[in-house]
Amino acid sequence: MERPVAWTKLKNDKDVFAFASDYETYLTHSKTERECVTASVTIAEEYGFINLKEVLKSGKTLKPGDRVYRCWMNKSLMLFIVGNSPITAGMNILGAHIDSPRLDIKQNPLYEDSGLAYLDTHYYGGIKKYQWVAMPLAIHGVVIRKDGQIVPVVVGEDPADPVFCISDLLPHLSQEQMEKKAAKLIEGEALNLLIGGRPVAEKEAQDGKEEKVKEPVKANVLKLLQDKYEIEEEDFLSAELEIVPAGAARDLGFDRSMILGYGHDDRCCAYPSLRAMTDFKGVPEYTLCCILTDKEEIGSVGATGMASHFFENVTAEFISALGCYSDFTLRQALLESRMLSSDVSAGYDPEYASAFEKKNAAYLSRGICFNKYTGSRGKSGSNDANPEFMAMIRRILDDEGICFQTAELGRVDLGGGGTIAYLCAKYGMNVIDSGIPVLSMHAPWEVISKADLYEGYRCYIAFLKHACPLEN
Repeated sequence: MERPVAWTKLKNDKDVFAFASDYETYLTHSKTERECVTASVTIAEEYGFINLKEVLKSGKTLKPGDRVYRCWMNKSLMLFIVGNSPITAGMNILGAHIDSPRLDIKQNPLYEDSGLAYLDTHYYGGIKKYQWVAMPLAIHGVVIRKDGQIVPVVVGEDPADPVFCISDLLPHLSQEQMEKKAAKLIEGEALNLLIGGRPVAEKEAQDGKEEKVKEPVKANVLKLLQDKYEIEEEDFLSAELEIVPAGAARDLGFDRSMILGYGHDDRCCAYPSLRAMTDFKGVPEYTLCCILTDKEEIGSVGATGMASHFFENVTAEFISALGCYSDFTLRQALLESRMLSSDVSAGYDPEYASAFEKKNAAYLSRGICFNKYTGSRGKSGSNDANPEFMAMIRRILDDEGICFQTAELGRVDLGGGGTIAYLCAKYGMNVIDSGIPVLSMHAPWEVISKADLYEGYRCYIAFLKHACPLEN
């Protein structure tokens, strides 16, 4: 049952390329979850969304058509558009995550060895460690000083900036290294970021004699950090600095049909979900909700992951602003909701055909992909969506002429992976995984099709418009 190629059905290529261009800009400037939240709030406010916290402070009661957002610890974001139906009829929800695999700088990271200065890192999420060596890297994040001042850091993106790297062993000396399995080719503790090689000028002691600096290259780096950011070594203790590939998202291919970029997983689902909300016209029948969440790549843990109660707590705040809060109302609203858990799928790669089962694989340029279940080893950790819900989605997408496909994540007993779907399904709502096929998923640079990105956007708009309650 082969699905059609989306490019052959799209009516206007100009819309596809314009949307992709906007997405590339977003992707280039949103390489951390904090940057994603900041950029997303800026876009949301341009389309009339206001801060839910301010609404609650004012005592205003929300009415149909009102648009609000709520940031959570600057790493997660929820948006709502109030519908005509009571909140107990449930919401139409889009959910995606905005964290991506990367390297995080440790709390005591800075050291010098053999005249070179380094930062220690700990990798975040599932990566192939050997992919991160010998390539230009940038540092993004924040340093929070003891006085509470937030110092933003972005180094390696401006053409005038320096970049950083993790060194690799030359082929001439790699005989022993090349005998290792790929998982051990580069050890986690060897992912040390090279950041300097110039010693600080030696100080003059009070007696006129030169004082020997113990670690002159490290001292020079600290001096530069003090001069530029007014931070000292101990400030690393309260820093959140992420190592990401340096450079902008770019068109891929002579035909410019694809995008090469860092963080497609899962920002290629987060951005069209956001835009589907901002571009929604009029007052919806059912309240609309968009969740952009953190920590999915490490199991949705922590205060900003979907396994926390932030989704439930913010929804409670929203219902309070509607003027109808009760525990029953909250439970009923969550129970009756419908959700697309938007996360990427593994695109079929003919160079690695043995990893896929071709009839049940996601293909680039065949539209948004639905995964009824993910999981591994007998669907462990899977949501396993109900067929009644999938039937409704099929009807919506066919009526709107939107290209879609279905897939599993790799061969049985080989593939698998988790999303946020099962965490929302615990409320009793209908949830299914949907997202964009990606080549080289979790690599520093990933690949998607512009046609799939645009069909994902169209799918999310259609779902927000037409999804309705199913009988439980």
